[in-house]
Amino acid sequence: MLNAKNILITGGTGSFGKKFTQIILKKYKPNKIIIFSRDELKHFEMAQEFNNRCRRYFIGDVRDADRLKKAMKDVDYVIHAAALKHVPIAEYNPMECIKTNINGAQNVIDAAIDNNVEKIIALSTDKAANPVNLYGATKLASDKLFVAANNLVGGQKTSFSVVRYGNVIGSRGSVIPYFKKLLDNGATKLPITDIKMTRFFITLEDGVNFVLSSFIRMQGGEIFIPKIPSMKIIDLANAMAPNLPNDIVGIRPGEKLHEIMCPADDSHLTLEFDDHYVITPTIQFSAKRNFLKNSLGEIGLNVPQGFEYNSGKNDSWFTQDKLRTIIKDI
Repeated sequence: MLNAKNILITGGTGSFGKKFTQIILKKYKPNKIIIFSRDELKHFEMAQEFNNRCRRYFIGDVRDADRLKKAMKDVDYVIHAAALKHVPIAEYNPMECIKTNINGAQNVIDAAIDNNVEKIIALSTDKAANPVNLYGATKLASDKLFVAANNLVGGQKTSFSVVRYGNVIGSRGSVIPYFKKLLDNGATKLPITDIKMTRFFITLEDGVNFVLSSFIRMQGGEIFIPKIPSMKIIDLANAMAPNLPNDIVGIRPGEKLHEIMCPADDSHLTLEFDDHYVITPTIQFSAKRNFLKNSLGEIGLNVPQGFEYNSGKNDSWFTQDKLRTIIKDI
């Protein structure tokens, strides 16, 4: 699929971009992998790790439409991973989050259409479903922009879809590295927001592979959601530090007790496949699309009315033993 192709990743120096690059170079022979990111130090560090001839490092910000347009010249596939995503910080700096997550999303769309890019997938978050915080609201707006962008392409081949998943295990800024840092610094207890709090979790490798499969499946306009396990945050703390007490600190600004990836209000739009869900568009496209059957020949079924994919009511859970194995691997 990606052999001899030109691929661009916005926010490409982050955890996803690094893992994506590693997997792509192992599975395919791309013509170019373009890393688009505003952080020059991360560019430098990543170039020491990946110095293949197909690599290109572009310093740029998704807020800069002209730079994006130049970077996407002759690009075939785009993964839009750039975002401001720290929930409490977004609550205190809402306009900055809006400029990157909403205005930046539209800039990516415009640059992709102008350059006749073939396929674009935007990475979303469970916080975009029924959002209660600014970050989630901006990502919901971004999701809507990418879905609606399929009506802007006219007769050209460009198509846009979204991949939505939960917390990435071990990614920069996530809870496991945070707890580990506290323990390394001699913490005598671990902070827990609420003993009932749950989250969806996915490994970085599974996240990358799901994006790759979504490139094959996509027709344009879908929100792809993998079936992934949930985790109780208190179980994670007890797995990492079984002999330490917990410090219940309360929910931070903008946090939920449980996360949702398929809202009940979207159940009439949601299809269930063997290993994932698809939320189909609320709007009609000029060319009719049959989302019940994808390019891999997989057949979806309509979910029951009122169905909700909720981290607190999930069928699949990480046990403490499984968490210890994951932590050891990280």
